Amino acid sequence: MSTLTTPHIDVHRGGDRMKTRVSWLDSKHSFSFGEHYDPENTHHGLLLVNNEDVVSPGQGFDTHPHRDMEIVTWVLGGSLVHQDSLGHNGVIYPGLAQRMSAGTGIRHSEKNDSWRVDGAAEHHDPVHFVQMWVVPDEPGLEPGYQQLEIDDELAGGGLVTVASGLPRYRDRTAITINSTHSALHVARMPGDPERAIDLPDAPYTHLFVAAGEVEMEGVGTLYEGDAVRLTRTGGQRVTAHGPAEILVWEMHARLGGH
Repeated sequence: MSTLTTPHIDVHRGGDRMKTRVSWLDSKHSFSFGEHYDPENTHHGLLLVNNEDVVSPGQGFDTHPHRDMEIVTWVLGGSLVHQDSLGHNGVIYPGLAQRMSAGTGIRHSEKNDSWRVDGAAEHHDPVHFVQMWVVPDEPGLEPGYQQLEIDDELAGGGLVTVASGLPRYRDRTAITINSTHSALHVARMPGDPERAIDLPDAPYTHLFVAAGEVEMEGVGTLYEGDAVRLTRTGGQRVTAHGPAEILVWEMHARLGGH
């Protein structure tokens, strides 16, 4: 794939995403995933997966393997139970930053059954989350896991650095990833038209509207599920029409080169 030398903005509407639907799962894929393969839509920058999933209560993904991938999970509603072969157990909920470094190999499960872990009453609520995969700097790293609650930081309404390996964010990222060219920022926007978010200026940027409706400078209105892929451009202002949540990947390299 050749490197684009001119600025480029590509809008992808949420309704055009590939979909996987079974009795317990409603999954929408921004990029090729599983049986859904499109050679023209495999990644952007270092981001290979941006899946928006809704899982029914008591259901989920049974134990399965991963290798050589930095996996960040961001819950929008409900709770998700993570258990892995390294002995990590955790309930992921809105405002909790979480990443799993697959490295040389790790097995894990993800289920909507928090009552089996925390002893609370069984609930009937689905869990809604976005799972994102980025390529690490090198293969064969030691597997790992990290999580941190950042709800208070998100309450400010600005961009919060959730997961990063970029040196510039070393002192302010919630959790770290093994990718020195990537950072995930999240903003919970209160819907004040006087308060705007300025997107990072990077070779590759991916904006995903996780909730609500926003206005992006030079693009127009973006709705829940929409995404924008920016190449060699950035700094655009984003405002919200009401309460909204956006996920922004800032990447300074692409798959296969800089």
